[in-house]
Amino acid sequence: MNMTEAGARLHGGTGALRGGMFAAMVAALLAALIFSIGAGRFSVTPGRIAEIILQWLANPSAPLESIDQRIVLLVRMPRVLIAAVSGAALAVGGAALQGVFRNPLVSPQVLGISQGAAFGGALAILLGYAGVTLLGFAFFFGLSALVIVGLLARINGRTEIVTVILSGMVVGALFAALVSIVQFVADPNTSLPAIVYWLMGSFSTATWARFWLGLPGLAIGLVAIWLFRYRLNLLSLEDTEARSLGVNPDRERWYVFVATALMTATSVAVAGIIGWIGLVVPHAARILVGEDHRVLIPASAILGAAYLTFIDTLARTLTSAEIPLGVLTALIGAPVFGILLRRHFSRVNQP
Repeated sequence: MNMTEAGARLHGGTGALRGGMFAAMVAALLAALIFSIGAGRFSVTPGRIAEIILQWLANPSAPLESIDQRIVLLVRMPRVLIAAVSGAALAVGGAALQGVFRNPLVSPQVLGISQGAAFGGALAILLGYAGVTLLGFAFFFGLSALVIVGLLARINGRTEIVTVILSGMVVGALFAALVSIVQFVADPNTSLPAIVYWLMGSFSTATWARFWLGLPGLAIGLVAIWLFRYRLNLLSLEDTEARSLGVNPDRERWYVFVATALMTATSVAVAGIIGWIGLVVPHAARILVGEDHRVLIPASAILGAAYLTFIDTLARTLTSAEIPLGVLTALIGAPVFGILLRRHFSRVNQP
């Protein structure tokens, strides 16, 4: 029995089967988190990780006396947690947009938000800003891209899906050109390498301060999409059918767009552009739990968190120099997506 047949069986299966699938996904996420905290040049065993975390929870103000305590609590935990939350946010954003657009090839990048946030971050680095200011620049321009898309796509008081996609492509191309201009004028000895490395994606600068700074945007977007999971099923229908069921598709699509923009812009602000998560992970979740957004959204969140945590661990442990995340996600995501795409169309076109 292949994965597609397994997914089809689960679609019509019992709640127990679906519960077992979620238990397996949660176990995979916990394994990825523990592995990521323990792996590295200075490895820490799972037992020691549990002991350190329990001691910290019992007395958070106690001084960190040993090296492994400092590595686990100050270096790896904030990085692992922000990677997990970012992975969940990007995957959920992709699942929501694919449902709204009724198109499996849509990802958060289609609205031009990533490109806008990338321009903001690159501009901040060019001007010599870092930390909170860089986050603010990326977030502001990411949301600005969404606003421009909204203005372009609003024609005669209505917003059609096709105009949103085309407007997103236009705005994305515009901000990509602006990023190229920033790179062109950047100092090749100082700011240009920093801009290029940041654009390729990395959690190497993760700290507790950056985690708490990015968490609100990611968490608010995740909770908003989760609360909207019932409406996503209705928005996946044709507009006339959705209106007959009491849904205002134009207005409610924008709720999804704003929540996705919030998550995407925050993710780009804290770690640069990380592609393929929002495209590949929802497909994997759909194979496992089906099309119903009430279960697809939490499944995408769990798988996205586990996937990006694991990829980030590979990025910092495979070689002595850290590999940019965007390179790894493309190397893994592109072939996987190609396989999924062939299976999807071979099933759809089956006589």
